[in-house]
Amino acid sequence: MWHHYLNLSPTPAKMVHGRSGLPPRTLYNHDIMHCTAEGVSGNEFYSARALGMTLPDDIIQLSPHLKPEWPAITAHYERIGLTHTRDVIWSTTLEHVALHPDIEPSVFFFGENEHSTCRNQRWFEVVDRINSKNNFIALAHELGVPVPETYCFDHAGLVATVNREEIAFPCYLKAAISVSGVGIYRVENHNELLEKAALFDADTPVQIQEEVITNCFLNMQYEATEGRAERLLTTQQILDGNAHQGNIYPARAEPWETVEPMAQWMVKQGMREVFAFDVAVIEETGKPPRYLAIECNPRYNGASYPTAIALKLDIHEWEVKYFRTRRRSLSSIDLSDLEYNPETGEGVIIVNWGPILVGKLMLMLAGPSQVRRQLESDLVRRLW
Repeated sequence: MWHHYLNLSPTPAKMVHGRSGLPPRTLYNHDIMHCTAEGVSGNEFYSARALGMTLPDDIIQLSPHLKPEWPAITAHYERIGLTHTRDVIWSTTLEHVALHPDIEPSVFFFGENEHSTCRNQRWFEVVDRINSKNNFIALAHELGVPVPETYCFDHAGLVATVNREEIAFPCYLKAAISVSGVGIYRVENHNELLEKAALFDADTPVQIQEEVITNCFLNMQYEATEGRAERLLTTQQILDGNAHQGNIYPARAEPWETVEPMAQWMVKQGMREVFAFDVAVIEETGKPPRYLAIECNPRYNGASYPTAIALKLDIHEWEVKYFRTRRRSLSSIDLSDLEYNPETGEGVIIVNWGPILVGKLMLMLAGPSQVRRQLESDLVRRLW
C-alpha cells in the first residue's frame, strides 16, 4: 500500500494504480493476534499502529476497546498534519474483510487465517516458506545471499547428534519459526546448547547459528509493486537483547545489493505488500564492511508503521521506540510543546497508541540527534 506516498519519499517512486490513477481504496486489518508471541504487553491493541499509514478514503479495523481513545489520537494527527481515515470498523475479526470484496485488503501477516479469508495461494505459500528461518537459510545459499554460518535441523532432538568440535561457541540456538525474539538462546558451550535444545518440543525445527559480533543491525524494507520488489527504507535497529525495541533513520548503511536477489525472487513467487530483511553490518579495522542477512520478515514489522508516517510527512531524521507510562489514556498525557511541528520537522508523533491501555506507547522522535535526546528526556518526565 506504499504507493499511497508517491513523491513523498527519497526512495524510488512507486507505481500509482487503481481508481482513475488513484491508489486503490484499502481495508486495513493489522491485528497481530494470529502472529505474535505470548506475553507481549498490549498486543491485542497493536492494530492501532496502522492508522497513521491510511488515507482518508480507506477503512481500518480497530479493537473496540480503543474507541474512547479515538478523539485524542485524531486530534493529535490533525494538529501535526497527518491525514488518515476516519472510517473505522470497531472489530478486528477477519470476517469484515470478506464483507468488503470490492476493497483491497491489507493484513499484517498473510498466514493461514488470512488466507482462509482472502484466498491467495501463491502469497500464502511464499510467506509460509520464508517465515521459516531454516528455509530462509537454504534459499539464501541457493541465491547467493550472504548469511552467517548456520546448521539447520528438522527436529530439535537432532541437536544432540552434532559433533561439538564443529560448533564455534558462543553461538545462537533458534527456533526456525519465532517472533519478538522468543525461542532464541545464546549458548556458551556444548552442555548449555543441549540444555536449551531440551526446552523445545523434540519435533520443533531449529537452527544453530554463529554469533555475529556487531553493534549494527539493519531493517531493510521492500514493497511488492507491479511484479517487482521496490526498495523502501533502511533503518537501524534498536535492540534489547534479541527483542526489537525501535529503529533509527537514517541508518549507517544501505546495502540493498545484499538482499536484492531474494527480494525479487519473493515477489516473483507471489509476495505482496511490505516485507523486510534483518541484516548485520560487520566492520573490521582496515577492511571494507561486510553484510550478512540474518532473516526475512515476510510481513509488515515494527519499523513499517513509523516509516509510513515519515514518508507521508517527509521527515528525514527520526527514531522510534516504545515508552512505558503510568498513564492509561492519551488525553492524560500533555505533549503540547513537544508535539511534532511540520514547520520545523521536529517533535513527537504517536505511532502505536493502542497499548496506552496497558501503559505503553510507540513514539516517533523527529529531528537531529540532539533534538531527539532532549525530546526523550522531556517525554520520560511527562509520561510518569
